Amino acid sequence: MTIVQFATTVERELADMLVEVLHLETSASEIDAEAPLYGDQGLGLDSIDILEIAVAISKKYGFKLRSDDPDNGRIFASLRALAAHIAERRSQ
Repeated sequence: MTIVQFATTVERELADMLVEVLHLETSASEIDAEAPLYGDQGLGLDSIDILEIAVAISKKYGFKLRSDDPDNGRIFASLRALAAHIAERRSQ
């Protein structure tokens, strides 16, 4: 088991959120911040999982992630990419 050091507080919060919201059978500290979130690699999340995370992010951080955003591939590329997007949106 590898324990991951998160680069930011938002990354840690998101890892905790992923485990809680999606009922993952892994601990937040085992989530690789740079691994893909979506598809067959990394966490292997599907579109329903991404939707659930988007709703949780909206509730926690106060802004919506839209399903028709052309940048969703970049935004949801990894935990680190998602955390960077949240940090950027929060500072606006």
